[in-house]
Amino acid sequence: MKVRIDTSACSGHARCAAAAPRLFRLDEDGYALPVDGDVPEELQQAAYDGESACPERAITVE
Repeated sequence: MKVRIDTSACSGHARCAAAAPRLFRLDEDGYALPVDGDVPEELQQAAYDGESACPERAITVE
């Protein structure tokens, strides 16, 4: 499973990090940073939680 973040669509609400702090990191301005590599099995639900929390739909779980 991979997580893609459309950084141009991210508005910096940080809801992804609030919903799944172990998976989503933010830059110094509060915008989501790309998630590198495959998501570990124990964080797969967190990926979906972050995707659902994004009001801009900038996060895609594949």
